[in-house]
Amino acid sequence: MDRRKRLIVGGLWIGVAIVMATTLEVGLPTSASAVARLFVVAVALFLAAVYALDPWNVVSDPFRQG
Repeated sequence: MDRRKRLIVGGLWIGVAIVMATTLEVGLPTSASAVARLFVVAVALFLAAVYALDPWNVVSDPFRQG
C-alpha cells in the first residue's frame, strides 16, 4: 500500500474516532457502554497511527514480489 492510500485510510480512522468521541460525556465513564465507546475511540486512533505511520512495515505489503 503506497503512502497516499495509507494516509487516506488513516484519515478515515481518525474520522471514526471523532464521530465516536462526540458520543462520550465529559468525565470518567460510569457505564459499560461509555467504556466501550472509549475503547472504540482508542482502537480507532491506534489503527489511524498504524496506517498513517506504518511503524512496523506491516501495511506496506512486505510480501510483495518485484
